[in-house]
Amino acid sequence: MAATPGLTVLRPGMMASVQDLGRHGLRQSGICPGGALDSLSLVLANRLVGNADGAAGLELTMGGCELRFETATRIALTGDDFGARLDGVDLWPCWSVAVRAGQVLRLQGANRPGMKDGLRSWLAVAGGIDVPPVLGSRSTDLKAAFGGHQGRALKKNDKLPLGPSALDAEAMARRPFGLRAPEPAPLDETGATVLRVMGGPELEQFADASRKALWNEPWRITPRSNRMGSRLEGVELKRKRSVDMLSSAVIPGTIQVPPSGQPIILMGDAQTTGGYPRIGVVIRADLGRLAQMPLNGRLRLRQVDSGEALAAWEARRRYLAQVAQGLASAGWPPSAQNRAEGEPHAD
Repeated sequence: MAATPGLTVLRPGMMASVQDLGRHGLRQSGICPGGALDSLSLVLANRLVGNADGAAGLELTMGGCELRFETATRIALTGDDFGARLDGVDLWPCWSVAVRAGQVLRLQGANRPGMKDGLRSWLAVAGGIDVPPVLGSRSTDLKAAFGGHQGRALKKNDKLPLGPSALDAEAMARRPFGLRAPEPAPLDETGATVLRVMGGPELEQFADASRKALWNEPWRITPRSNRMGSRLEGVELKRKRSVDMLSSAVIPGTIQVPPSGQPIILMGDAQTTGGYPRIGVVIRADLGRLAQMPLNGRLRLRQVDSGEALAAWEARRRYLAQVAQGLASAGWPPSAQNRAEGEPHAD
């Protein structure tokens, strides 16, 4: 079946790319998982438009983008709120809305008056963005330049096709409806975002004062951060003694400490091995919260054990089950489940 003419990029904003739930099982070949940096947000958006959880959508960074829809369809935005408007009418996060051919979606830029701090949002379109899959995924690997749309970030006048949707004409034109957004990350007494972290393999290599600072001192996300990693600024973390390390496996969420002593939290597009000591790892349930934290945002790291990490993941699973139940009770077609939203990946 031929792809449906989908949407035209009038302005991509800071950065926009095609992403799904990523490439898994290829780390032994040096291929990062990539995919939407907040998989929960993409799953919610897909369910709101009747897609399978793993359908490809758009990851939009810092707003400022403009998209024209070339066919009647249905869309949903999740993640940070950049004052989105569809032909001048407000479009709220976590709402499913019918779109007519020719309508234009505009997101305001970050740091504008009246805009809350944020970094990323995710757009799902009924049928999904129908770019060719590469190695089992439609996600854009920006570093290796493959997948997505021509292996790159989107540019002005790019045209993206849509796949076939399971929605009939009546469902496609249904009145707008929404769902309860996930709970935001908790804040400490100073207003800094709190992320839960497990100790890493090299935690004990760091001096006592540095280990205490990791959990007790504030950190700032620097503007040098990107899809590969969030670079933090704060107290210098020092090892007990400087020794060379063999390269070891790393995963999204791994907190590496380079010689500067300023930690880097690896994200979806990070390398698969690294030679810096791994002082900790952000639990998987909190990675999406990190993906939405604004540049220069303040955070605190709270140490947890494996039991708390698994409990947080189970809470996320319960929330998704409630979403599925609520949509089904409202007569909305349940979406297919994607394995990426089941048990944590072994890779």
